[in-house]
Amino acid sequence: MVILNTSSFGGFFLLGFSEQPLLEMTLFAIVVIFYLLTLLGNMAIIILAHLDPRLHSPMYLFLTHPSLMDLCYTTSTVPQLLVNMQGPKKTSTYGGCVGQLYVSLAMGSMECILLAVMAVDHYVAVCRPLHYATLMHLCICGQLVAMTWLAGLGSSLVQTMMVTQVPLCGRNVIDHLFCEVPVLLKLACVDVTFNCMELLLVSVFFLLEPFALILTSYSCIAQAMWKIRTTEGHHKALGICSSHLMMVFLFYGTAMATYLQSPSTTFRDRDKFMALLYGIVTPTLNPFIYTIHNKDMKIALKKMLGKE
Repeated sequence: MVILNTSSFGGFFLLGFSEQPLLEMTLFAIVVIFYLLTLLGNMAIIILAHLDPRLHSPMYLFLTHPSLMDLCYTTSTVPQLLVNMQGPKKTSTYGGCVGQLYVSLAMGSMECILLAVMAVDHYVAVCRPLHYATLMHLCICGQLVAMTWLAGLGSSLVQTMMVTQVPLCGRNVIDHLFCEVPVLLKLACVDVTFNCMELLLVSVFFLLEPFALILTSYSCIAQAMWKIRTTEGHHKALGICSSHLMMVFLFYGTAMATYLQSPSTTFRDRDKFMALLYGIVTPTLNPFIYTIHNKDMKIALKKMLGKE
């Protein structure tokens, strides 16, 4: 059992897996590997999409921004997590916690919206191919991406300010890996019903509504694919959609499990592992999911490595 002197520290103690040091040592090595893969994979997508003219299209414009968001998100959380995993003293300054909270909320919110925009892009590509160049012009796509960033940054600012206004009465021990809204609200020494309702409404807007739009888009795509009679057409449609669907279920499944649970729920090790999934594993897998069946991306990578 780790004993903390919480009275003389103005920041937060993040317990993590303090009571399981062997597990923590194993997780430290795993997190380091995944973080390095996240950096390499997402930076490679951004660089390839920028340098190769064949990748200057709406699809790859949308693809580079989740990569940038994943880089920002993991960099705001993982370095501090690794430092805390190296010893029994697991701390975060108040400013560091608030900054990490703002960045992670902004990147998560933006990725929710952008995944829905990508689903609409796929719907137009499969169901309205003759109108694709007009409906998904690069200028329009750029405006959609800009609106996504503004919505995410603005929403995160509001949520972060609301959380920082909640009095904690000296409570500063967080039984979690990161600074997140649900765990910080559990430290409050006042009634936070309004904050919980606000968090629920924001979660519905950024999680459930985009997810519903994605499901609607893919139901239309499935109907269109049913009418495609050629094998080549089926393969092309599946190639466009399969990678995105895998990313959607990985991201939304883990995020919903955290942000749509009851405020009275006690956080357990299961929730910490869930945080590792959506905070570290998913950003690592995204580049590989998107490139493994992407012919253009493979060609661009070979060209950059001088193998073509």
